[in-house]
Amino acid sequence: MAQIKVTLVRGLMGKKPNQVKTVKALGLTKRNSSVVVEESDMIKGMVNTVSHLVKVEEVKK
Repeated sequence: MAQIKVTLVRGLMGKKPNQVKTVKALGLTKRNSSVVVEESDMIKGMVNTVSHLVKVEEVKK
């Protein structure tokens, strides 16, 4: 499977609790932090939930 790099570009202050929990579950802690994860349906759904807060890039091998 492909890997994607997810970067948190906006802060979490004042966001809905489910969005904050989703960002934490992705492994992102503060602004400009990044994590590389395997692309799966579950991850796609999580990214879709917080798409306005994150930037997604495909990782080249």
